[in-house]
Amino acid sequence: MTRTIHYGIIGCGMMGQEHLHNIALLDNTQVVGIYEPDAEMVAKASAIAPDAQMVASVDALLEIETLDCLVIVSPNFCHVEQLEQIAAKRPLPLLVEKPLFTDAADAVRIEALRASYPCPIWVAMEYRYMPPIAALLDSADQATGGIQMLSIREHRFPFLEKVGDWNRFNAKTGGTFVEKCCHFFDLMRLVLKSDPVRVMASAGQAVNHLEERYDGATPDILDHGYVIVDFASGARAMLELCMFAEGARYQEEISAVGAKGKIEALVPGPGRFWPSHLGDAPVPQVIISPRDPKGPEIKEVPVDAALLAAGDHNGSTFYQHQGFAELVRGQRDRPDVSLQDGAWAVKIGLAAQRSAATGQAVLLAEMG
Repeated sequence: MTRTIHYGIIGCGMMGQEHLHNIALLDNTQVVGIYEPDAEMVAKASAIAPDAQMVASVDALLEIETLDCLVIVSPNFCHVEQLEQIAAKRPLPLLVEKPLFTDAADAVRIEALRASYPCPIWVAMEYRYMPPIAALLDSADQATGGIQMLSIREHRFPFLEKVGDWNRFNAKTGGTFVEKCCHFFDLMRLVLKSDPVRVMASAGQAVNHLEERYDGATPDILDHGYVIVDFASGARAMLELCMFAEGARYQEEISAVGAKGKIEALVPGPGRFWPSHLGDAPVPQVIISPRDPKGPEIKEVPVDAALLAAGDHNGSTFYQHQGFAELVRGQRDRPDVSLQDGAWAVKIGLAAQRSAATGQAVLLAEMG
């Protein structure tokens, strides 16, 4: 009989609640403890996981004897300190939300954790598991004959409101290219099977949050930009981000091209944002366009309705949790996304932030 996994959750804002919904869809799982300091979020988390014990600190959470693993879904700037706190008191298998850290100086602390932490740590990169993106990953090499160019476009809604408005400022998020886009930089490394060597970015804040004030300060997060990344293999990738384009039919459009042809994945945004007067939300697609014989092949990649209802990430959080549960049960040897993978994604994002600010290309060797 498959043993029940007992989870502890750190942070139950919007994304933490998505994790709760998806854990509940898995067999033989139970959330036994939650640390969330905001009273409103505690009430919402209690409604989703009524049997979970609500505690007042990370230390109190770690004292729950039945814990098998932890999921860290706290604000970005809390991750490193909480990882170190867990390592010192009670190391357990971890799923930690992206970005892994927000300050370049913290890369050394993450490397120390990587060298010494005795349990597996899986960095949450949900975009890997979106069914149309997973289908692209499975077929990319065959469709392209080896990818030379990778393009990722995200046209989406502005940053949502978060508890304490922490996501409005670079100091707490690491910047938009870290907070929002580390997913895409992770995908670039995964798809191209190579590490980056140079980053060039152009970006700004043109539309969003300009009239907002928090303790007299105006948000400084970017709302649009381009990032070009050169890889050691000779391949190159580009990100196009616009966070005032929620009227788009598809939120993410990924295109990979090689000598044999092209493959694309089209991913709609959260169904709750799709206008009801337009009927059903778009179905994700994968399109393969060979050079010879010419003629695109379009394949729909529908996502189970129950998974769509459990969060805003096209079912991916569920598939990620399936893998993490297997890891905790000892049914796989290592996490899909390692601390090293998570650190690379942040380094690319930080390099993009620096490049956008200075107008100069940034060598990844300079990022430490």
